[in-house]
Amino acid sequence: MSQKRKTHDGDDKAGRNKHYEKEIARLQIELSHLQTWVRETGARIIIIFEGRDAAGKGGLIRRITERVSPRIFRVVALPAPTEREKSQIYIQRYISHFPAAGEVVIFDRSWYNRGGVERVMGFCSDAQADRFLEMVPKVEAVFVQQGITLLKYFLTVSEDEQERRFRRRIEDPVRQWKLSPMDLESYRRWWDYSRAYDEMLRMTDTPHAPWWIVPSDDKKRARINCITHMLQSIPYEHLGFDAPDLGKRHKRPKDYVEDATPRKLVPDVFDSLGA
Repeated sequence: MSQKRKTHDGDDKAGRNKHYEKEIARLQIELSHLQTWVRETGARIIIIFEGRDAAGKGGLIRRITERVSPRIFRVVALPAPTEREKSQIYIQRYISHFPAAGEVVIFDRSWYNRGGVERVMGFCSDAQADRFLEMVPKVEAVFVQQGITLLKYFLTVSEDEQERRFRRRIEDPVRQWKLSPMDLESYRRWWDYSRAYDEMLRMTDTPHAPWWIVPSDDKKRARINCITHMLQSIPYEHLGFDAPDLGKRHKRPKDYVEDATPRKLVPDVFDSLGA
């Protein structure tokens, strides 16, 4: 599941970045059209992002959601289960976050934790993990039969690239929060995770809910490829936009007196900062 990092011979970095920004802007416009279609048709969409630690799930999700409404595109990233949740049917706490009509729910990791981190780290037994892998294709078939569009993406990253990204997190103060104890374990136990992910993908890749693999050594390429595929996988339409008449602002009332109460203003430091 590793891949070599692709490069463009002769491409300069500035030109490549310009191409990337242009494509992201175009795709985000399409995402806004998707949003309108979802809202107007009452579609229910679930998008799952799984994959190696440091494979770029967070950055990809940000590019998807940064220009759309959080009331329609909801991101769900659940913490460790509570004691009450541990006593529930395993997938129950995820189902409570499923979309209603007119919503897209993005799971930043999902019920597939059981096939990955929980299995590798011993948070569940092998028997529980095996039972999950046997059950989940049937459960997902029910979701799809009920009219939910289910897309599953698995982001891969090579050993060398994952190490480079982890070291960058260690060295960069604004990235250090991204480095968790589980990340360190995923680095040390690369091959344990490889075995677990191989079995998970093999057992749960079905015609009604297939896995789509996203090579992510090149983050920008991965974002463009994944968002493009996501849009192509949903039969949305451009419904147009009925521009409202803004009208005219009311005139200032003659009896209006501006409040003269002293207010605390944020200090203006902009000009004093270095360029």
